Amino acid sequence: MTSLIPDETRAMIGELLTEPVTVKINERESQRYALAVDDNNPVYFDEVAALEAGHRTIIAPPTFVTHAIVPPRSNETLREDGLWRTGDGVRLEVKRMMFGGEEWDFLEPVCVGDAITAQVRLAGVDQKEGSKGPFVRVVRETTFTNQDGTIVARSRQIGIAR
Repeated sequence: MTSLIPDETRAMIGELLTEPVTVKINERESQRYALAVDDNNPVYFDEVAALEAGHRTIIAPPTFVTHAIVPPRSNETLREDGLWRTGDGVRLEVKRMMFGGEEWDFLEPVCVGDAITAQVRLAGVDQKEGSKGPFVRVVRETTFTNQDGTIVARSRQIGIAR
């Protein structure tokens, strides 16, 4: 089977794919996100409820950290398959990529006012044989760390390319 994964991409496993991004968690945006995903948990809106639940202050919904770090993008940066161009240097001998799922580890609550830094690494890339021919599975792992150096969450986003 011909490899769809160039050697330079295999050599990137474990490496940072982009510069780290740091954002301060904003109460208004966090609450708008909670409303958009229809999660009305009082710890996202009411400081007394958050304190009574054992938090330092109001917390953000768990997956808000991904939303918070993504910069606005124009439609010109969309690829033909509808996904955003990443510019992360991961090259494959394929024509299209699709979302294959995401796994999360939520380790600590993220509080309004926290400064969260996201670092994205290429966690893995492998080639498989499917019923319609070879495909590549790409795993990008993002680690979210707060201002105290505590890892608060980790996500593994899986892409499938052929």
